[in-house]
Amino acid sequence: MTLRSDHLDRILGRLDDMDSLNLSILVKRLARERRLLETVFNTVREGILLVDSTGQVEYSNEAAHVILGFPEEDVGRIAIWKFIPDLARWLDFKGENQELKVVSREIEIHYPEHKHVRLYCVPMEESGGEVLQQRWVMILSDITEQTLTTQERIESERLSSIFMLAAGVAHEVGNPLNSINIHLQLMGRQLKKMPKSSELENLQSSVDVCTSEVQRLDGIISYFLEALRPQPPDFKDVRLLAVLTEVVTFLKQELTDLGIQVDIEVKETLPLIEADYGQIKQVFFNLLKNSMEAMDRGGRIKVSAQCDDAFIYISIADTGKGIAQEELPRIFDPFHTTKKEGHGLGMYLIQRILRDHGGQIGIDSRPGVGTVVTLQLPQKNRRMKMLEDTNNT
Repeated sequence: MTLRSDHLDRILGRLDDMDSLNLSILVKRLARERRLLETVFNTVREGILLVDSTGQVEYSNEAAHVILGFPEEDVGRIAIWKFIPDLARWLDFKGENQELKVVSREIEIHYPEHKHVRLYCVPMEESGGEVLQQRWVMILSDITEQTLTTQERIESERLSSIFMLAAGVAHEVGNPLNSINIHLQLMGRQLKKMPKSSELENLQSSVDVCTSEVQRLDGIISYFLEALRPQPPDFKDVRLLAVLTEVVTFLKQELTDLGIQVDIEVKETLPLIEADYGQIKQVFFNLLKNSMEAMDRGGRIKVSAQCDDAFIYISIADTGKGIAQEELPRIFDPFHTTKKEGHGLGMYLIQRILRDHGGQIGIDSRPGVGTVVTLQLPQKNRRMKMLEDTNNT
């Protein structure tokens, strides 16, 4: 049986008159009450948090740890907007708003796994002496399953029809391309045996152009097939800077020909991440190619990196033509492109790879100024910790 609030107030009001025995009995009873309440809160499937006026998490139950992905020992020393960045805009943590209201939002959390969460925030004020203390009670409900059965089912059906068409086209086009490529190779071998002449050089140039175009079309088909058959990541220890350096080295000649300067500014040693080397390499390659194609000769690409105790943040900024604001919401849609010769799968694949790695991507662009793409990836120690916590629950 729990203590009623009015009964508890009466008891607390007589604390000064209690002897040591009765005080000891009261303390033990309150301790039992606290353990009971904690047990009840920890059996609830919804995450429950108490957040103070600065955004610091003062209390959270076990469900909140699982949903947001932080250990119990971080309670009291971690800010809520580290997990929900937009929360500072929705709520008045500075205490400037005198009419605090209940806030309800549906949000997406990408780490430790991609989830759809309903966030319900209730303001709570209590008097602490002469100071009015402001807190927020937050309830997190994991609505991933029901969201997937609606939103993603509709999206899946839409993409399925597109992918089926793309797969058919890729298959039907792929076979003739292979045949054309074989015959071009045979023609090239025969041309090398013929006496040199201006007509022969022109013919060889035409064959080279055809070969190049066949290879370009084959690359487009490969992108289609990769989008249709996504592979799960092969997680291993990866150093992001090593992957980035390899990609820049691979593109060095093309960058030089275009007069594009690449500056990599990393002021600290980046921690390891658990990742698929090839997929992360594809992310950097696609992003750098996008930047190169968005710039005229003599542009600049700046790559910077920083990290906190949980994540690594990589920013790739270019001085290209930028992206119109109305195009940004569709930038990750499959087959949507702002380039004349683009296939519209690059950014879609990048976003999917980052989600599979427990990360996320943000993009900010201004026409005529340039584009900044920011990648967020969890450090190895954070991923390993979350895997341990998940296995123990």
